[in-house]
Amino acid sequence: MTKAIAHGTSSSHGDTRVLRFALYLPYGVQKVWGAVATPVGLPGWLAAADVFESRLGGRVTLRWLQESTVAAGTVTAWDVEHVAEYTLAMYGRIRFHLESVGRRASVLRFTNEFTGPDGLRLDRLAGWHQHFEFLHDALAGRPKDWSAQDPEHWRKLRDGYRSVCTEHD
Repeated sequence: MTKAIAHGTSSSHGDTRVLRFALYLPYGVQKVWGAVATPVGLPGWLAAADVFESRLGGRVTLRWLQESTVAAGTVTAWDVEHVAEYTLAMYGRIRFHLESVGRRASVLRFTNEFTGPDGLRLDRLAGWHQHFEFLHDALAGRPKDWSAQDPEHWRKLRDGYRSVCTEHD
Protein backbone atom coordinates (compact mmCIF):
# COMPACT_ATOMS: atom_id res chain seq x y z
CA MET A 1 0.00 0.00 0.00
CA THR A 2 2.80 2.43 0.87
CA LYS A 3 6.57 2.17 0.68
CA ALA A 4 7.18 1.96 4.42
CA ILE A 5 4.20 -0.12 5.54
CA ALA A 6 3.10 -3.43 4.05
CA HIS A 7 -0.55 -4.15 3.45
CA GLY A 8 -2.48 -5.36 6.51
CA THR A 9 -4.71 -8.43 6.37
CA SER A 10 -7.99 -9.28 8.00
CA SER A 11 -10.33 -12.12 8.77
CA SER A 12 -13.90 -12.26 9.99
CA HIS A 13 -15.62 -14.78 12.24
CA GLY A 14 -19.24 -13.74 12.48
CA ASP A 15 -19.11 -10.10 13.55
CA THR A 16 -15.63 -10.48 15.11
CA ARG A 17 -12.88 -8.90 13.01
CA VAL A 18 -9.17 -9.64 13.29
CA LEU A 19 -6.66 -7.31 11.65
CA ARG A 20 -2.97 -8.15 11.29
CA PHE A 21 0.09 -6.17 10.27
CA ALA A 22 3.73 -7.28 10.20
CA LEU A 23 6.24 -4.44 10.06
CA TYR A 24 9.95 -4.83 9.51
CA LEU A 25 11.56 -1.86 11.23
CA PRO A 26 15.21 -0.81 10.95
CA TYR A 27 15.32 -0.10 14.69
CA GLY A 28 16.16 -2.28 17.67
CA VAL A 29 13.47 -3.76 19.88
CA GLN A 30 14.21 -1.36 22.74
CA LYS A 31 13.49 1.69 20.58
CA VAL A 32 10.31 0.23 19.09
CA TRP A 33 9.13 -0.89 22.55
CA GLY A 34 9.57 2.67 23.76
CA ALA A 35 7.21 3.84 21.02
CA VAL A 36 4.46 1.22 21.38
CA ALA A 37 4.50 0.55 25.12
CA THR A 38 5.33 3.75 26.99
CA PRO A 39 3.40 6.94 27.72
CA VAL A 40 6.34 8.90 26.32
CA GLY A 41 6.39 7.11 22.95
CA LEU A 42 2.69 6.62 22.18
CA PRO A 43 1.76 10.30 21.52
CA GLY A 44 4.35 10.55 18.73
CA TRP A 45 2.35 8.23 16.49
CA LEU A 46 -0.87 6.96 18.08
CA ALA A 47 -2.45 8.56 21.13
CA ALA A 48 -1.69 10.26 24.41
CA ALA A 49 -1.56 7.84 27.32
CA ASP A 50 -3.52 9.71 29.99
CA VAL A 51 -3.32 6.63 32.24
CA PHE A 52 -0.71 3.94 31.66
CA GLU A 53 0.08 1.27 34.23
CA SER A 54 2.79 -0.85 32.58
CA ARG A 55 1.92 -4.22 34.07
CA LEU A 56 -0.49 -7.08 33.49
CA GLY A 57 -3.89 -5.95 34.72
CA GLY A 58 -2.84 -2.30 34.72
CA ARG A 59 -5.17 0.46 33.64
CA VAL A 60 -4.68 2.29 30.37
CA THR A 61 -6.51 5.26 28.88
CA LEU A 62 -5.57 6.41 25.39
CA ARG A 63 -6.70 9.72 23.92
CA TRP A 64 -6.45 9.95 20.12
CA LEU A 65 -5.08 13.39 19.43
CA GLN A 66 -6.47 13.87 15.93
CA GLU A 67 -10.09 13.12 16.84
CA SER A 68 -10.45 13.64 20.61
CA THR A 69 -11.57 10.02 21.12
CA VAL A 70 -10.81 8.54 24.55
CA ALA A 71 -10.70 4.78 25.20
CA ALA A 72 -10.12 3.24 28.61
CA GLY A 73 -9.14 -0.34 29.22
CA THR A 74 -6.74 -2.82 30.72
CA VAL A 75 -3.28 -4.18 29.97
CA THR A 76 -4.16 -7.79 29.10
CA ALA A 77 -0.65 -9.07 28.24
CA TRP A 78 2.72 -7.67 29.25
CA ASP A 79 6.20 -9.08 28.61
CA VAL A 80 8.74 -6.23 28.59
CA GLU A 81 10.27 -5.66 25.14
CA HIS A 82 8.24 -8.52 23.68
CA VAL A 83 4.46 -8.19 24.12
CA ALA A 84 2.19 -5.28 25.00
CA GLU A 85 -1.52 -5.90 24.70
CA TYR A 86 -4.32 -3.55 25.64
CA THR A 87 -8.04 -4.27 25.61
CA LEU A 88 -9.81 -0.96 25.13
CA ALA A 89 -13.44 0.11 25.04
CA MET A 90 -14.45 0.77 21.41
CA TYR A 91 -11.18 -0.60 19.97
CA GLY A 92 -11.11 -4.16 21.29
CA ARG A 93 -7.86 -6.01 21.84
CA ILE A 94 -4.72 -4.45 20.34
CA ARG A 95 -1.50 -6.46 20.58
CA PHE A 96 2.08 -5.50 19.76
CA HIS A 97 4.50 -8.45 19.55
CA LEU A 98 8.15 -7.56 18.99
CA GLU A 99 10.90 -9.82 17.69
CA SER A 100 14.54 -8.90 17.34
CA VAL A 101 16.20 -9.22 13.94
CA GLY A 102 19.79 -8.71 14.92
CA ARG A 103 20.85 -5.73 17.02
CA ARG A 104 19.53 -3.00 14.78
CA ALA A 105 16.21 -4.23 13.44
CA SER A 106 12.97 -5.74 14.62
CA VAL A 107 9.67 -7.14 13.43
CA LEU A 108 6.50 -5.77 14.95
CA ARG A 109 3.54 -8.11 14.62
CA PHE A 110 0.31 -6.30 15.35
CA THR A 111 -3.18 -7.70 15.91
CA ASN A 112 -6.45 -5.87 16.51
CA GLU A 113 -9.49 -7.99 17.39
CA PHE A 114 -12.85 -6.27 17.74
CA THR A 115 -16.56 -6.70 17.12
CA GLY A 116 -18.34 -4.64 14.48
CA PRO A 117 -19.66 -4.37 10.93
CA ASP A 118 -17.50 -4.90 7.86
CA GLY A 119 -17.29 -1.16 7.16
CA LEU A 120 -15.60 -0.71 10.52
CA ARG A 121 -13.04 -3.35 9.49
CA LEU A 122 -12.07 -1.24 6.47
CA ASP A 123 -11.96 1.94 8.60
CA ARG A 124 -9.65 0.25 11.09
CA LEU A 125 -7.36 -1.24 8.41
CA ALA A 126 -6.89 2.23 6.93
CA GLY A 127 -6.52 3.83 10.35
CA TRP A 128 -3.90 1.37 11.62
CA HIS A 129 -2.06 1.56 8.33
CA GLN A 130 -1.87 5.33 8.64
CA HIS A 131 -0.81 5.13 12.29
CA PHE A 132 1.98 2.72 11.35
CA GLU A 133 3.19 5.28 8.82
CA PHE A 134 3.25 7.74 11.73
CA LEU A 135 5.15 5.16 13.84
CA HIS A 136 7.73 4.76 11.10
CA ASP A 137 8.21 8.54 11.02
CA ALA A 138 8.28 8.85 14.82
CA LEU A 139 11.00 6.18 15.06
CA ALA A 140 12.98 8.16 12.49
CA GLY A 141 12.77 11.22 14.75
CA ARG A 142 9.73 12.85 13.14
CA PRO A 143 6.79 12.48 15.58
CA LYS A 144 3.34 13.22 14.20
CA ASP A 145 2.24 16.85 14.11
CA TRP A 146 -1.41 16.29 15.02
CA SER A 147 -2.40 19.77 13.83
CA ALA A 148 -1.54 18.80 10.23
CA GLN A 149 -4.08 16.08 9.47
CA ASP A 150 -4.70 14.76 5.95
CA PRO A 151 -8.10 13.02 5.90
CA GLU A 152 -7.76 12.49 2.15
CA HIS A 153 -4.82 10.12 2.70
CA TRP A 154 -6.93 8.01 5.08
CA ARG A 155 -9.74 7.88 2.47
CA LYS A 156 -7.27 6.68 -0.18
CA LEU A 157 -5.97 3.99 2.17
CA ARG A 158 -9.54 2.85 2.93
CA ASP A 159 -10.41 2.73 -0.77
CA GLY A 160 -7.26 0.70 -1.36
CA TYR A 161 -8.26 -1.80 1.32
CA ARG A 162 -11.80 -2.00 -0.07
CA SER A 163 -10.42 -2.94 -3.48
CA VAL A 164 -8.14 -5.73 -2.18
CA CYS A 165 -9.99 -7.08 0.88
CA THR A 166 -13.03 -9.24 0.87
CA GLU A 167 -15.06 -9.74 4.03
CA HIS A 168 -13.35 -13.07 4.72
CA ASP A 169 -9.70 -12.36 3.82
